[in-house]
Amino acid sequence: MADGSEDFPANGVLIALNFTAAAFPPKITAPARILCDEVAAARSYRAQAKAANTIRAYTSDWAQFEGWCDERGLEPLPARPEAVAAYLAALAMAGKADSTIGRHLAAIGWKHRQDGLVAPTVRDERMVIADTLAGIRREQRARPNARKAAISASELGAMIVAADGQGTRTIRDRAVMALGLAAALRRSELVALELRDVELVDKGLTLTLRHSKTDQEGEGQVIAVPAGKTLKPVARLKAWLAVRGSTAGPLFYQIDPQGRVVDKPMSDRSIARLIQKYAGRVGLDPETVAGHSLRAGFLTEASRTGATIAKMQEVSRHKKVEVLLGYVRSAELFDDHAAAGFL
Repeated sequence: MADGSEDFPANGVLIALNFTAAAFPPKITAPARILCDEVAAARSYRAQAKAANTIRAYTSDWAQFEGWCDERGLEPLPARPEAVAAYLAALAMAGKADSTIGRHLAAIGWKHRQDGLVAPTVRDERMVIADTLAGIRREQRARPNARKAAISASELGAMIVAADGQGTRTIRDRAVMALGLAAALRRSELVALELRDVELVDKGLTLTLRHSKTDQEGEGQVIAVPAGKTLKPVARLKAWLAVRGSTAGPLFYQIDPQGRVVDKPMSDRSIARLIQKYAGRVGLDPETVAGHSLRAGFLTEASRTGATIAKMQEVSRHKKVEVLLGYVRSAELFDDHAAAGFL
């Protein structure tokens, strides 16, 4: 069956879960009705195993793989391991990062499992997928580091000034930039925020992140954002809230060409474009910055001003300290330099 019900067999019989208990004829026993409800609940919980952002990404990635297969006359479901390996190579040739390629592979496996099929990686006896992915990662590690540059607090301050005026868009953009750096947010986290996730307090505000890259189970993480004296993230967010209104929904809405608020959340790509636009206005190379530049900017500035790893991690929510140490080393490259005394 293609609805995933074969994942939950009972007494050797596959139960069709597209019926409610009320739809069963009287001859169906009470235990069978109960079991059907329980299996339906299991399917519902399974559907919630992945965060909404992950499901959206997987759905998009699967559609791309399906289109790639159609263009080449290949069967996408079930996909042959050799076809998947060729697709990963095509992504690498198109310049995709190994993390993005890995997500595409995960999406292909996810779609197969959703349709009750064995994932290509499990059927890959010759390990063509694993070897191809390992080769891609080895090659990408040999390339110069293409990570987007961090935006410093002073650079962001200039970008906020460049977003001048009191138009709806500029008010929103200033709030996005200030909050993004102040809370070390990923662009996916920025667009996922809702009004209910913001609580104004005496010393600033708190943000509740209900899902994130490091919190796939949706336990929720709370971040404190000080009012600030230079970037002023709280004041800038209050200015946006005065325009946005108090209606429940996304914190940051889209804005149409006429400057009207649209009842749709911003996309993560629009965050990147916004940052690149204002970076260009202050003389930064737009190609070197993106959504991650705000998060990287927070970590770099926090390290430069003497914040401890523990306090940085409290805001950034990194699970691996090694990642944070990379930002610390970048910020301290010239501190106590071995050649400082004789150059």
